[in-house]
Amino acid sequence: MPKRIVPLSDIQVSKAKPKDKAYNLFDGGGLYLLVTTTGGKLWRMKYRFEGKERRIAFGSYPEISLADARRRKEEARKLVANGTDPGNLKKAQKQAGEDRTANSFEVIAREWFGAFQNQWTPGHATKLFSRMERELFPYIGAMPIEEIKAPDVLKVLKRIESRGILETAHRVKTIISQVLRYAIAHGHRADRDCTADLRGALPPSRAKHFGALTDPKEVAPLLRAIDSFQGSFVVKCALQLSPMLFCRPGELRGMEWTELDLDSSEWNIPVERMKLKNQTKQDRKGQFHLVPLSSQAVQILRELHPLTGHSKYVFPCHRTPLRPMSENAITAALRRLGYTGSEMTGHGFRATARTILDEVLGFRPDIIEHQLAHAVRDANGRAYNRTSFLKDRRQMMQQWSDYLDGLKAGAKVIPIRQAG
Repeated sequence: MPKRIVPLSDIQVSKAKPKDKAYNLFDGGGLYLLVTTTGGKLWRMKYRFEGKERRIAFGSYPEISLADARRRKEEARKLVANGTDPGNLKKAQKQAGEDRTANSFEVIAREWFGAFQNQWTPGHATKLFSRMERELFPYIGAMPIEEIKAPDVLKVLKRIESRGILETAHRVKTIISQVLRYAIAHGHRADRDCTADLRGALPPSRAKHFGALTDPKEVAPLLRAIDSFQGSFVVKCALQLSPMLFCRPGELRGMEWTELDLDSSEWNIPVERMKLKNQTKQDRKGQFHLVPLSSQAVQILRELHPLTGHSKYVFPCHRTPLRPMSENAITAALRRLGYTGSEMTGHGFRATARTILDEVLGFRPDIIEHQLAHAVRDANGRAYNRTSFLKDRRQMMQQWSDYLDGLKAGAKVIPIRQAG
């Protein structure tokens, strides 16, 4: 006749002392307390499943009290009675929990950030990661990425919007979208980008001028990022020339080899394909906007000529040389470098040059505006004169390229208006 087991009491459990060998204190129904030689008190349960004796752990005392252990024992006995092995179920639940953690939004977001970090400037990378830590991880970071739905994202965005920083809300939405698309592409069980369902859920950002960096400290890392661009060589050359020439993006991508005189360091843009205000067709006919080319710009174009010189266009479309490259090529390249449209655009290089040439290098505003092709008529109302301020503009364009080289190299330039 089997020995009757007397249930344990709380006092017995609390006062159980370690011995030279580990020992068990039985409570009944398969539940027992394993007391280790170091004084640990571990709840265990013996049970039989499919004719085999098995064991399952419930945790340690005092974190798991005697009453808690008994409840877990009864739950396990019910599982056995219903044909489920509680040990295998626990392992499956643990694995599922680990999978959920491994596929949490924060884990995938950090992986995405690490994959693209080298393509961004340090300043942009720091700002982006700080935004994730502040706006995303505390709220959806622990969620399995496949469980994130549009209402979860909207709650995050509305929280940001309520603080009056709508532009940040739009940027955070973009980050979430990029992480979700990364998860889809890399097999992390996300099946779609739910941010697409939120179109129109946020008010549009206030209309702004084209994104542009005007602080030399911010322009320097951008220039270094452009020089390290890993995409198409044609696009890289267009990127490098954008800050040097600060022309309109459409004028740059439509540049033709016949418009260039590299020996004279000149680019003559037909006025009919420029966006000039207050000009009649007669004004445009036969007119050119002369862009003096710095030695750095000429060198870039000479390096590019063997590759695209057979084409009409200096920057031909990658699909056919009969068309110029896409109007989105520069924007896409800037985004690849980590710059959103609100931070920097191809058109923004004009504002960059206008600001720094005036406020840092001290060039006369009328010379700058003429090079920007804004001053298309003189004081007497006459049509644009392509040779106006030509000597001054040649000097300015060369000094501008030299200044950009200095920024890339880390030189510090004292603003003329502050140096006096």
